[in-house]
Amino acid sequence: MSNPQRAGVPGFGQRLLNRIEAAGNALPDPSTLFLAGAVAVMLVAQIASSSGWKVLKTVSIRNQIDGQIQIERKTIHVEAVGLLDRDGLYWVIRNLVSNFTGFAPLGVVLVAMLGIGVAEKTGAIAALLKLIMSIVPPVLLTPATVFVGILSSMALDAGYVVLPPIAAMLYRSAGRSPLAGLAAVFAGVSAGFSANLIITGLDPLLATFTQEAAQILDPHYQVAATCNWSFMIVSTIWLTLAGWAVTAWLVEPRYAPPAGAGGGQEDTCASCGTRTLSGQEHHGLVGAGWTVGIVLVGLLVLSAVPGAPLHGQDGPFPRWVHAIVPMLFLLFLVPAVVYGVRAGQIRSDRDVARLMTATMADLAPYIVLAFFAAQFVAFFGHSHLGEMVALVSGRALAAASVPIWLLLVGFIGLVMLANLFIGSASAKYAFLAPVFVPMFMQAGSISPELTQAAYRVGDSVSNIITPLNPYLIIILVFLKKFMPRAGIGTMVALMMPYAVVFAVTWTLLLVAWVATGLPLGPGGSLYYAP
Repeated sequence: MSNPQRAGVPGFGQRLLNRIEAAGNALPDPSTLFLAGAVAVMLVAQIASSSGWKVLKTVSIRNQIDGQIQIERKTIHVEAVGLLDRDGLYWVIRNLVSNFTGFAPLGVVLVAMLGIGVAEKTGAIAALLKLIMSIVPPVLLTPATVFVGILSSMALDAGYVVLPPIAAMLYRSAGRSPLAGLAAVFAGVSAGFSANLIITGLDPLLATFTQEAAQILDPHYQVAATCNWSFMIVSTIWLTLAGWAVTAWLVEPRYAPPAGAGGGQEDTCASCGTRTLSGQEHHGLVGAGWTVGIVLVGLLVLSAVPGAPLHGQDGPFPRWVHAIVPMLFLLFLVPAVVYGVRAGQIRSDRDVARLMTATMADLAPYIVLAFFAAQFVAFFGHSHLGEMVALVSGRALAAASVPIWLLLVGFIGLVMLANLFIGSASAKYAFLAPVFVPMFMQAGSISPELTQAAYRVGDSVSNIITPLNPYLIIILVFLKKFMPRAGIGTMVALMMPYAVVFAVTWTLLLVAWVATGLPLGPGGSLYYAP
């Protein structure tokens, strides 16, 4: 293999990453950050209220006269609400619980993950990924590796653990560098995390954050979980092609194995996994496959047949859009239970309850984070600071006549930078959404759904090079099986081409999409009309 990273000699990339890692590790826990943010909002809101800060806002009032709706525009003052005076502190104390229980992302994540968690813990998703990888022809190995990596986000963490050893083994058996297999699948799993062909748990999670942020400026604004679906479907194909190109033109030539080396420096790797389905896994997948078909037909009937519960409109969206989280729950849970029964993982209803309990236990850190994030978001909204900051900054941006594409590119770059220091996608978005969603609504009539799509691009592409990605160490362990002296610098050198190419090409795709004027998905308009 050419140009190996010399052990003990920290190159520029390794020194830079070490500094980023040290800076990121020096930050407090995200829960503490949200607590500090909530306290800061209280202080700033009280100062703003005491100083009499006001911002002008134009509102539209609908009046029905002689059966016709007429719109009247009025200018009002938005005033800061103090949170440290007598009434403000009373509001904070009285709403501490309701802020948490009413935090929209909390219930969405818990319900969606109940089904996905059971599918993951029974091994159903791992077996499905193994099956897909085992039937791919050699000529399509690289695009299939990237593609399956992207699709693995439906199982959240499973792709990080299951796919890398399988991809490495497949590449080695084909006489190709296992490092290229590791890199291609890691790029799909992590840098393409936001993309998928189906609605995953990430879609409703981000949509609820976006909706709460949009309601700072427009209290009745609704965001559908499907709002980015079309863009993410195209992004899945786009990133597959980009990952294929990077692997073939940049990564494999650099890490090509010497002639006769059998596909890598280390020719034996007993723990790299197997792509052969066991009898139990095959038996379980057959049953789960039939069950998925039955559930899909049932949901289709409920959504398409006139008079059915999910047929028709409910406000601006079809009824089935509002029910996407329960539908996702059923689509994962029912086949997962069937798989578990046929594969011997589930023997009674107690096993199902146990797996659900284990899933909730895994989500305990998120629940703690949600408590503090809920207070931060609620304080930001009740104090009117979010709306006032959005109005002032939005008008400044509008006066500067900054093009929409430049705003989006700048926001993507900011998210990429933030991702180097705050690994959690939900934690970052909970901080950024209340500021940038209403700001862009005010500045350039950029829809909340478009801001969310830009966030997903920036949040994904730098996942593969941030030390705060908790799964980076897992990939490094797999890497060391083929390159024992590999370190963080080796990992960065391996993955940097994907990060750069994905960032540029995915951003270009979003800008081109906006130029076409096509909606981002069902309920995903590009522009905000007050």
